[in-house]
Amino acid sequence: MELELAGDELKSVLNRLRRAQGQISGVIRMIEEGRDCEEVVTQLAAASRALDRAGFAIIATGLQQCLTDVENGAKNGETSEQMRARLEKLFLSLA
Repeated sequence: MELELAGDELKSVLNRLRRAQGQISGVIRMIEEGRDCEEVVTQLAAASRALDRAGFAIIATGLQQCLTDVENGAKNGETSEQMRARLEKLFLSLA
């Protein structure tokens, strides 16, 4: 399944990923500088949330596209049950 993000969706996901990238760089810097553990963990949690939200946005788009694929007939010979199982596995990977 190819992921097709509309312009606004793509921009939102990329912004979240860039924010997480900056936060992770900040965490690395904080550790190297010997910063307070609570500050490091707070920043790490923020990066984790940003990654989770980007992942959920991508999965939501994938689900929407799969529903369209089911309506148009399964692509690549995949049954709706196989598609459901694959999407469930993807969703659980973020849980």
